[in-house]
Amino acid sequence: MVDLTIALIALASAITIGICSFAAALAEKTIAIRGIAAMAEKESLFGGVLILTVIPETIVIFGLVVSILIIGLA
Repeated sequence: MVDLTIALIALASAITIGICSFAAALAEKTIAIRGIAAMAEKESLFGGVLILTVIPETIVIFGLVVSILIIGLA
């Protein structure tokens, strides 16, 4: 049987990843919408918009690191 402490640590880890992924998705959505609008005006902005779209993924990487640290408490 799983100890309650281990179950709560696993739940905290899952919530951490979920919230970070949701935040990154919202950020990417906003950047993509604005980037497409900017590229409609000036096509040479493609590279910059592509880089800006990838930057919010670091939020998920930080969430993964925190999740691994939380699991390390078990």
